[in-house]
Amino acid sequence: MADELAEVLADKLSSLESQRTTWEQHWQEIADYVVPRKADITRKRTPGDKRTSLIFDGTAIHAAELLSASLHGMLTSMSSQWFSLQYRQDELNSDDTAREWLQSVEEIMYKAFSRSNFQEQVHELYHDLITFGTAVMFIESDDEKDINFSTRHIGECYLTENDKGRVDTVYRQFKMPGSAIRKRFGLERLSKKLQDQIMENPMELRELVHAVYPREDLDPTLATSENKAFASVYFDPEEKVVLSESGFDELPYCCPRWLKSSYEVGYGRSPSYTSLPDIKMLNKMCEVTIRAAQKQVDPPLLVPDDGFLLPIKTVPSGLNFYRSGTRDRIEPLNIGANNPLGLSMEDQRRQAIRSAFYVDQLILSQGPQMTATEVVQRTEEKMRLLGPVLGRLQAEMLQPLIIRTYNILSRSNKFPVAPEFMRNMDLDIEYVSPLAKAQRQVDVTSMTQLLELLGPVGQIEPTVFDYIDFDGVTQHLIKILGIPATAVSSEQQIQNKRQERAAQQQQMMEAQQMAEQAQAAGNAAPMVAAINK
Repeated sequence: MADELAEVLADKLSSLESQRTTWEQHWQEIADYVVPRKADITRKRTPGDKRTSLIFDGTAIHAAELLSASLHGMLTSMSSQWFSLQYRQDELNSDDTAREWLQSVEEIMYKAFSRSNFQEQVHELYHDLITFGTAVMFIESDDEKDINFSTRHIGECYLTENDKGRVDTVYRQFKMPGSAIRKRFGLERLSKKLQDQIMENPMELRELVHAVYPREDLDPTLATSENKAFASVYFDPEEKVVLSESGFDELPYCCPRWLKSSYEVGYGRSPSYTSLPDIKMLNKMCEVTIRAAQKQVDPPLLVPDDGFLLPIKTVPSGLNFYRSGTRDRIEPLNIGANNPLGLSMEDQRRQAIRSAFYVDQLILSQGPQMTATEVVQRTEEKMRLLGPVLGRLQAEMLQPLIIRTYNILSRSNKFPVAPEFMRNMDLDIEYVSPLAKAQRQVDVTSMTQLLELLGPVGQIEPTVFDYIDFDGVTQHLIKILGIPATAVSSEQQIQNKRQERAAQQQQMMEAQQMAEQAQAAGNAAPMVAAINK
């Protein structure tokens, strides 16, 4: 018998399927030419089947792989810090105890990322993002590794947004073996039909749906898994039966979009959309050019209609017999192909594709005549071109990912106990990835230029340095460069050092004065003795 909740969710899924239909044709074309290993949107293929029959040039494939790898290295590389936590209260950020506790929290989070499968899954997320324009990652707690990440194929997921334009509802339609369904949900939760099918063939794949959506009837007085901010329901779409119902405190999915139109709901667009005409044109041009080259290397033959014994043998050392006394010969057909023109047109399309995937921004062409300063400036300019993309990724990917990870570890009591005065304090996320630092590098350059210009002037008129608050400059540079708290002294430590330094200078001055007085007394002693005589 069908469940009322499952029927309601199935109706919503049907509505989301109709809304996504127009996107699926785009995704299938992009997958065919850019990411053939995921070309299972509208055209279902057998596992292991050939998927590159339409591809004659791999420029788009390589460009997409380069961009995804570059984003991984510039935004979430594990070789360097890519985020840090800050207090919203400025007085806590200058407190040494509060900063050390927050530093320990960051270290625990980085260790959790390194132990989990985050690196492989986030790279897959970037690849989906720059190809399909929309990526979906599921973040869940794990007993063994604390956190588990899984990037879902866009063909499985149906998305919709809230009134603020953020994805808050995800329906995932997937398949599981019957034996796994029985083990996870229990045989008694399944419909009679599904039970019989599983008993008959436990390894056959069955279709299920996982729906995650904001719970409207939330009761803040109940602390149960069925009363969370986001509902989590697994159900059988064929029999309309709910298999399990629970919830999440926050949305377990992060669903970034590369670019998004204001009038389109749920899904985004990517560089693959921009370059798809060039990609299709390039593949067609390469196909024609290859055929033209084949005709030049192995041209068609002009054979007289009389005088030769068929078949004509074109293999090495082949013998062809003709009637004695005739002048007819086998000649190649000159097709007059202009290969250089075709290759030049192909290079134009390749350059357009690379530009759409930011390859010319990611790979800096450095000549021997370029100075180190010019290289740094050009790198900064190219990094700033990715600024709009970075802003959306921070809002729709990095921030939900970090918040979800922090909450999972906090609920698992992985963090040390915070001091009493720090509890229930709000935190902010600061991004310190190489890309974020490169975009803020202009502030460092401005500071450096200011000090360089004031240097010669200060030698003539030292009072110009009164305009500079060197403590403020140092604090600003520490913040921009993302220097960790363990490498920076607290305000109290700085005051203690300055007081000790002032005391030492005072002692040195007093000792110097005593030495000068003793020396003066020693010099005056002979004179006093002479006067006394």
